[in-house]
Amino acid sequence: MSISGKNLIAGEWSGDTLGGFTAIHAAENKPMQTTFADATEQEVETAIQQANQAFESYHLLPALQRANFLRTIGDEILALGDELVDMACAETGLPSMRIQGERGRTVGQLGLFADLLESGEYQAVIDLADDNRQPLPKPDTRLGYLPLGVVGVFAASNFPLAFSTAGGDTASALAAGCPVVMKAHAAHPGTAELVAQAISRAIAKCQLHPGIFSLLQGKSYAIASQVVTHPLVKAVGFTGSERVGMILQKQINEREEPIPFYGELGSINPQFIMPNKLKAEATSTAQALVASLMMGQGQFCTSPGIWVYVEGEGSQEFEAAAAEAVANTEAGIMLTPAIAGNYQNTVAQWQKLPNVSLLAQGKAGAEHHCSAALFQTDFATFKNTEMLSEEVFGSSALMVRVKTLDEMYEFSRLLKGNLTASIHAVDDDLAQSQSLARLLVHKVGRLIYNQMPTGVEVCASMNHGGPFPASTDIRATSVGSEAIKRFQRPICYQNMPQELLPEPLKS
Repeated sequence: MSISGKNLIAGEWSGDTLGGFTAIHAAENKPMQTTFADATEQEVETAIQQANQAFESYHLLPALQRANFLRTIGDEILALGDELVDMACAETGLPSMRIQGERGRTVGQLGLFADLLESGEYQAVIDLADDNRQPLPKPDTRLGYLPLGVVGVFAASNFPLAFSTAGGDTASALAAGCPVVMKAHAAHPGTAELVAQAISRAIAKCQLHPGIFSLLQGKSYAIASQVVTHPLVKAVGFTGSERVGMILQKQINEREEPIPFYGELGSINPQFIMPNKLKAEATSTAQALVASLMMGQGQFCTSPGIWVYVEGEGSQEFEAAAAEAVANTEAGIMLTPAIAGNYQNTVAQWQKLPNVSLLAQGKAGAEHHCSAALFQTDFATFKNTEMLSEEVFGSSALMVRVKTLDEMYEFSRLLKGNLTASIHAVDDDLAQSQSLARLLVHKVGRLIYNQMPTGVEVCASMNHGGPFPASTDIRATSVGSEAIKRFQRPICYQNMPQELLPEPLKS
């Protein structure tokens, strides 16, 4: 299939690619051939207006028809075949097996919401009237959920499929009955266009309003600002840096009408290795942590960025094993030259910090590659050095040696919000782990035992969010069946005749 470099505006491909931008071939570190158009102010306006028109019919679409639409999108994505995999690999530098797995997750997410719609999982709550109740009769009340309206979605740099064009935010918004205006990530515009072509074909096959989905390309910050401040946009899903997320949050806060902003902004995902675990399994635990760190060159939102352990038996073995494993890692391609530059600058800054040691560094690579870095410090230094609490986007980890379990507990109290934390322990550690777990649940959205944080199961019980700055709404998840609730609001009907009730609320 050909790549036009244009924007998809309610079923029409639009835009002037002259003077536009190109993606970077990640492995070769040079511009790719296709030029992509920056969406104009008028194109953004048209996309939002058309989405609002589509909302009038789409939000009334029965659940079974929405489910069929989601499944059709999945089928069309699979029909793209190797072309989609090849494009995503070229634009991101991620290996084909990773992209194939991510494609499966993307289609699986669409299927999950389709299953739930078909099974009636998102059912209303009905309390029947009781005329005999004293002292006053009880009215008939029925609680349902309404889609919010047009949703603006921002693609992630590190997940070109699962958190991008047809990713979790888009899938859950469409499942809720909300049209989507998608801002593609400039790092993988060709991948975004291919997936948008698949969505557009699904819309046509299901005979739906073309305004249900639009794709906006571009590097201009004005596009993002126009989307989040437009009065017809009723919610925003965002995955990206804390800096950009806070800019968008500020703009949303200044709107005349407040709207929900579901931003996933970053996480250091602390790993706590308990004393008896350290004694018994120092080497294997260290090797497992390094393997988790190296997944995607550390460019996962759930990458294990900080490892906390008590000085004592096994600690030196743990440090030596981790240093050896890191030293043997190969340098890898990062998603973009800019991300590579930011990573390298941060690693260089950390090397200048007092009382912070560079224990090991991975093998050197090209300028746009990521070489793993393993740092170590003590609790007092961590406590007094704010920079050490910030996420490093790449395969860098900080080992924090504490003197006692009480110091480990105090460390957990200092943490900002995170997506995840893991406790690594054996049975003899369980009593002390209880105290730690009670502290950590207030700092994370997912607490893990004896497993690594990398990898997020897409299921009904998953929570992918957490206290700020992990996410901007502590009550929401961007993964799993509960994600749909971000784009709905409750509506109660009292004493309504059957003729005026929506289908799910009728007796």
